[in-house]
Amino acid sequence: MTHLASAPRVVRNLLAALSFALALAASVPEPAEAQDFRDGTPRIAVVSAFAPELEILKGELQDRSKHSANGVEFATGTLEGQKVVLFLSGISVVNAAMTAQLALDRFAIERIVFSGIAGGVDPSLSIGDVAVAERWGQYLEMLFARETDGGWATMPFFEYPYGNFGMMFPRSVTVLRAGADGPETRFWFPVDEALLAAARRAADTVALARCTADGRCLDRPPRITVGGSGVSGGAFVDNAAFRTWVFEMFGARVLDMESAAVAHVAYANDVPFVAVRSLADLAGGGEGANRMEIFLDLAAGNAAAVVKAMLSEMPVLR
Repeated sequence: MTHLASAPRVVRNLLAALSFALALAASVPEPAEAQDFRDGTPRIAVVSAFAPELEILKGELQDRSKHSANGVEFATGTLEGQKVVLFLSGISVVNAAMTAQLALDRFAIERIVFSGIAGGVDPSLSIGDVAVAERWGQYLEMLFARETDGGWATMPFFEYPYGNFGMMFPRSVTVLRAGADGPETRFWFPVDEALLAAARRAADTVALARCTADGRCLDRPPRITVGGSGVSGGAFVDNAAFRTWVFEMFGARVLDMESAAVAHVAYANDVPFVAVRSLADLAGGGEGANRMEIFLDLAAGNAAAVVKAMLSEMPVLR
C-alpha cells in the first residue's frame, strides 16, 4: 500500500482538497426543502388562499422565522400575542386540503383560522362585509345526472340532501377520523363554538374599511355577521341565477373555493376551525361587471382586521 507521505505532491494535494471538500459539504445544513422538520410549539394556524390576503398579516408578524416543505412556505412568530404559523393554502379545494394537512403534520396546531375574500350570496350582505359562518359544506360535490324524458336519473348509491340545479345534484361526502367506527357521511362541517364566540366579541371592536386606497368608497359602511352557512367548491361563480339557487338551497351567506375543504381536514383531525371571509364581489348578483379587482384589497384588509381582533379575544396558547 502507498502511504500519503510517500505519494507524489500533486496526489497529496488532490487528496487533501478532496478531504476538505467532503468535510465542508458535511458541515453545510440541508436546504429547508430537504429537512424533515417538526415544530412542537403549540400554534394557531392562520391560512389564506393567495398572497394579498396573507401579506397583510405577515407584515405584523413578530419574531418571524421561515420554514418550507413541499414548496409551501410557513412563517412562524407572534401575532396579537398568539404564537402562530402563517401560510398560503393555494386556490382551490385540492390545494387547501393538501396544505392544511401538510401543516398539521409539521406543526403542533391547536386552532385553524382561515382569512380571506369570498363571493357574497346572501342578498342582505354587501361588498366589504365580513361573514363568519357557523358551518361549511362542499356544495359542488355533485352528480351530473343523465337526462331522461324531461327529467333526471340519479344514482341510488349517493346521498342527496339538497335539490338540484338542472342536471347538478349536490351530494354528501364521507370522512374518516380517529375513534370513528367507519366512514361518516355528512354535508356540513361545523365551526368551533369557542372560535365563533371570539368572532362575536371581536365584532364589537373592529372598524372595517369603507374606501379603497385610491378613494373608491362603498355605498354603506361594511359590517360583520357571525353565523349562518358558507359553501365552497372548485368554481369561481359570477352567475346571478346560480347565486340565487345557492342562497335558497343552502341558506349560504358566502361562497368560496377553500374554506369547506379546510373545515373537512380540521374535522378529520379534531382541530378547532373557523373561517373569516370578507366579500370582494357578489358572485354575479351585483349590477354591471364583477368588481372583485376593485375591492379585493379592501376586502382582504377587512378580513385580516377581524382575524387580528379574534386572535386578541382567544385564550393565549401555553
